[in-house]
Amino acid sequence: MINDIIPNTKLNNGISMPLLGLGVYDMYQKQAEQAVETALEIGYRLIDTASMYENEKEIGNAIKNSGVKRAEIFLTTKLNNTNHGYDQALKAFDTSLQLLCQDYVDLYLIHWPIKEGRADSWRALERIYQEGRAKAIGVANYTLPFLNELANYSNMTPAVNQIEFTPWMFDKATFDYCKQSHIQLQSYSPITRGIKFTDKRLKGLCEKYQKTPAQIILNWNIQLGVSTIPKSSQRERLQENFDAVNFTLDAQDVEFMNTFNEGFRICDDPIIFL
Repeated sequence: MINDIIPNTKLNNGISMPLLGLGVYDMYQKQAEQAVETALEIGYRLIDTASMYENEKEIGNAIKNSGVKRAEIFLTTKLNNTNHGYDQALKAFDTSLQLLCQDYVDLYLIHWPIKEGRADSWRALERIYQEGRAKAIGVANYTLPFLNELANYSNMTPAVNQIEFTPWMFDKATFDYCKQSHIQLQSYSPITRGIKFTDKRLKGLCEKYQKTPAQIILNWNIQLGVSTIPKSSQRERLQENFDAVNFTLDAQDVEFMNTFNEGFRICDDPIIFL
């Protein structure tokens, strides 16, 4: 059972995933462990980590110590760039399970579409899925060129595509492709690390709804049906983000925010891997 406070989306293989969760990038040791325990206490049920983050052990500890039933938690981890290739990906997944102290994850993603080995890595993920050790598989940072390429050799449509997606980085081509292909889009760095909080258009919406910039942006994602995983280790911010589901943006304001796009990125453009 997934927490019913946060709206869920049904993935293309029938399993449910919360539309709002916690990302744990750049959190280490006790900070990472405490952030996840606090998030689970507040009511978060989607936790997103990665081998690259070097905190899988702490995330596993937090889940174990939280008192929340494992079946209620949607846990994601990802294949590191250094582990691409069929055999390497299988070994890397085993290592992630060991560090997390789990016998399965809910979602396993290819973290970046690096140039060498991504097709073989996807074959490995398909095997992991068939074995039931990942309830769903998907990709991250797969913009349209990579999705088109993946469709040429995959036997399965990815369940999720996690990309940088904000009003200021509104990748409509990838958004439309995922919607048409029944791939759940998920946004990371959704609140731009606060950089765009001074946007006058955003400020106007904050005044209209009496909500914070983060809450407006996260609610925009949810209204679009995009899952989102903001990062925070502070209880106050974790609660603020969690409360982003407690109101509804008007449809015209969602459309208005869709016009904010200016190609603004926090992270690398995946095109460098073509």
